[in-house]
Amino acid sequence: KQWYQRRVRVTNKRKILICLIPVKMTLGYMPKVSILKKYNLCEFENVVEAVKRGDIRLLNESIQKHAGFFIRAGIYLILEKLKVITLRNLFKKIYLITGSFQIDVARFQTALNWLGLEDVDSDETECILANMINDGYIKGYISEQHKKIVVSKVNAFPKLNTFL
Repeated sequence: KQWYQRRVRVTNKRKILICLIPVKMTLGYMPKVSILKKYNLCEFENVVEAVKRGDIRLLNESIQKHAGFFIRAGIYLILEKLKVITLRNLFKKIYLITGSFQIDVARFQTALNWLGLEDVDSDETECILANMINDGYIKGYISEQHKKIVVSKVNAFPKLNTFL
């Protein structure tokens, strides 16, 4: 009887985590790999890694690979929202690598193209950046005349849980 209660407890925790993990990820809290392994949530491992790294290609592949599981669990659309956060993390890495507050839009476009979004042109890249600025993911503005994004010198990429 005791082993059965333990198994039911683990199963219930797993069901809760399946719903909780994507919601917490949209707020910027990433689960540890040990938790994912403990509760056999391997479907999330590459999703978490992709969001952390800003790897939109890996995120798309992971969501596609486990789409059936995510749809049955009712979390597919929440995971789709992680694409914006993944792009934010990618753009933050570009900002940190360049070390400048003025960054050419072409750098972002090159990164997007390299990660498998070959059909993204300069205008679409500007649109993505403008939406991220509008939604609060990035503090700054786009200088269309110079084709650059100018980010704030203070807290250019605010924590996700501060504005969502």
